[in-house]
Amino acid sequence: QVPLVESGGGSVQAGGSLRLSCVASTNTYNNYCLGWFRQAPGQEREGIASIDSDGYTNYADSVKGRFTISKDDAKNTLYLQMNSLKPEDTAMYYCAARTTYCGFTPFGTYNYWGQGTQVTVSS
Repeated sequence: QVPLVESGGGSVQAGGSLRLSCVASTNTYNNYCLGWFRQAPGQEREGIASIDSDGYTNYADSVKGRFTISKDDAKNTLYLQMNSLKPEDTAMYYCAARTTYCGFTPFGTYNYWGQGTQVTVSS
């Protein structure tokens, strides 16, 4: 089991920044992949960023250059720094984990999910 608890969502104006956090207890696993996903109303869930236990990262084109994923192993915490936010970034954001490397499928199947945190960007 990998319990995941997100925080840090909220409302911000376009161009602003937010940082999401996710406490992810992965310290019992040697290999893992952590990801951030989002889902807007009426749309499919989208994988936007991932990082594995070795620190390799992947980003969706929609957020590349604006969002940064990172992790603090000492705090068992995953972060998503979101800059230059746009109204189209409005969605429920989820962190997720699986106990294998991200590899060639960074946004594939994940086994564990957080409860989600809402991000709303106004124009």
